[in-house]
Amino acid sequence: MEKDNFAIEGMVCASCAQTVEKAVAQLPDVTDVFVNLATESMQVEHGSQVSVQKIMQAVKNAGYVATLSNTLDQAEFEAKQAQTKARLLHKKRQMIGALIFAGALLLVAMGPMMGLAFPHFLDGMHAPKSASLIQLALVLPVLWFGKDYLTTGAKALFARHPNMDSLVLVGSGAALLYSLVNTYLAVVTEQHHDLYYEAAGMIIALVMLGKYFEDLSKQKTNFALTSLLTLVPKKALLVVAKGQTKEVPVAELKVGDTFLVQAGQSIPVDGIVLAGETTVDESMLTGESLPVAKRSGDLVNAGTVSQVGQLTCRATRIGSQTALSQIIALVAKAQGSKAPIARLADRIAGYFVPVIMGIATLGALAWFLTGHSLGFSLTIFVSVLVIACPCALGLATPTAIMVGTGKAAKAGILFKNGTALEQLSQVTTVVLDKTGTITQGKPAVTDVLAKPGLKRATILQLAASLEFYAKHPLAHAILQASTAETLPVSDFETLLGLGLTAKVNGLTYFLGNDKLLAKQKLSTEIPLLKQARALTQGGKTVMFLSTEKDLLGVIAVQDPLKQDSRHAIAQLHKLGAKTVMLTGDNEKTARAIAKQVQISEVISDVLPADKAKVVLELQAKGQKVAMVGDGINDAPALANANVGVAIGNGTDVALDSADVVLMNSDLSSLAQALLLSHKTLVNIKENLFWAFFYNCLGIPVALGVLTLFGGPLLDPMLAALCMSFSSVSVVLNALRLNRVKLN
Repeated sequence: MEKDNFAIEGMVCASCAQTVEKAVAQLPDVTDVFVNLATESMQVEHGSQVSVQKIMQAVKNAGYVATLSNTLDQAEFEAKQAQTKARLLHKKRQMIGALIFAGALLLVAMGPMMGLAFPHFLDGMHAPKSASLIQLALVLPVLWFGKDYLTTGAKALFARHPNMDSLVLVGSGAALLYSLVNTYLAVVTEQHHDLYYEAAGMIIALVMLGKYFEDLSKQKTNFALTSLLTLVPKKALLVVAKGQTKEVPVAELKVGDTFLVQAGQSIPVDGIVLAGETTVDESMLTGESLPVAKRSGDLVNAGTVSQVGQLTCRATRIGSQTALSQIIALVAKAQGSKAPIARLADRIAGYFVPVIMGIATLGALAWFLTGHSLGFSLTIFVSVLVIACPCALGLATPTAIMVGTGKAAKAGILFKNGTALEQLSQVTTVVLDKTGTITQGKPAVTDVLAKPGLKRATILQLAASLEFYAKHPLAHAILQASTAETLPVSDFETLLGLGLTAKVNGLTYFLGNDKLLAKQKLSTEIPLLKQARALTQGGKTVMFLSTEKDLLGVIAVQDPLKQDSRHAIAQLHKLGAKTVMLTGDNEKTARAIAKQVQISEVISDVLPADKAKVVLELQAKGQKVAMVGDGINDAPALANANVGVAIGNGTDVALDSADVVLMNSDLSSLAQALLLSHKTLVNIKENLFWAFFYNCLGIPVALGVLTLFGGPLLDPMLAALCMSFSSVSVVLNALRLNRVKLN
């Protein structure tokens, strides 16, 4: 299966998105298609039987334009930005022109009625011929400035896929046609006839005003992606022969090239430091505000900023392979995805415009047949068409997802799609792997106990000498803790499940667990063993150093908690999530750690392969489960969970088994992700409620229901104003997510 992304031109409302989706979905070998109105994009999953050209042709046949947009690099981004800027400027000019002439038209048409002093030839009651022709002359420029909307509406109407512009075209067209007939009658008879030129002109002008502000607001929803795409510099300092540097475009750097980064400069590609020291601002990558020290042998990432020193680096990943490019790709994919909650709005949008046209026609006909004037019925017809707004329905979900995922990305939280964002908000149980998630994943020596007469340093030196050739994490912890030089060993032997033995200076030593100690049947110091038991009760892993005849010392090792684990888990509880620790460690150690972070349910002694079964068992009890792990050993459990959350390391973002990636390995990010998912879903529901409520309230008012109770008839111009800003209100509500406090 192939996945392709397309940019779609010409869409104006949710009905357009539905039309494009249906056109592409009907192609053979297309398995999935989603059109996003907010991003004006389309994602298509298809087999080899359908080509990109066929997909683009299907979109063209539906009345729109599709262009392939699989890559999202800086050059393409800048070109799109320039196109968007030019399009907005053009819309602004057209909108201002339409408003000027529509305003003048409204003044001419309504001025005499309001008692304003006007020349005789502009008063329709006294000079119907000249007044009618002048109003006609004023409405023509408005039609010219709004021709893009009218032609788009006409094309969709003739293609039998009417959209919002079709409603505007039919509504304003009906008012215009009625006015043209009455203008002819006024010229021929020189008698006054009702005109609706000002309604037609203001409807078009106000729709243009609303669409301009909608497009302006939509640009702000994409702020996070815009920020990421501007992080990488355009130029890099390539190190050439004899240490000299040459400025080259970043696109020309190849893997293996040596490049120089000076203080204050952004790093152009991923690399490894060869020489120099500095601190690097990695907040764009991990959300962590504190700078990170970098020196020879450390990895650096594209888009991060060297603050004080100068670095010489070798390029390891370029172009789309860099961590930043992977993040950009994930954010773009998430922002272009659909959440399950959008399905209801999609179904309604598919039938919305034809239904509104039917309601408008039946409503106008009903009023006319019950004895009301043609002008009254026309007002009903135009008002219903104009006030109905499928745009708000189409924008309700994608705008909130764009802002929510963008806000998350800035905090080092990557949602892979809208489904993950929605499902995380529904999670009832968070299952946490212990090692590397709650704890640092790097065991450290916490206690060293020595037999009277021996020094702690001697115990550590002997243990480090024995562990020198061992590869396990506990050995590394002991080697890190010992400051003395290791001693030469001989006859090294691993005792499976017990520990190890070797000779140092001709004397045989043993280092291992309590089972090894029991097997030795040593004469032991009781106080030392009591202290060891206390350490074990505290959740620490205890190792015993002995000779063949005597216990020499005890070393306790523990994987320390991450600094934020207690606070993060408390936040999860505050958000209503139940927490479960899932670990392969023994129960004593697991419960000791769980007690420190206030987790009540512990499932211990679980093999990596069995973690997925535990997740399924929790789901079988009706719980919505989020599994949090490192994305490697926990992959099956991550895949089985309702939401898989992988703890990243700031560079590896392509974790296929996870739905959410926490870039900074910070558990507090999980609480932030949960909070943001809750807030985003609330925002989507608010948007959908407003979109439905607006139409449920507006359409009956436009149908003239209020007049049955002595109320006013809705003016088509007011209907146009309401319709234009309903979409803007949805976008502005989505932008409120940027103000959510995550800390």
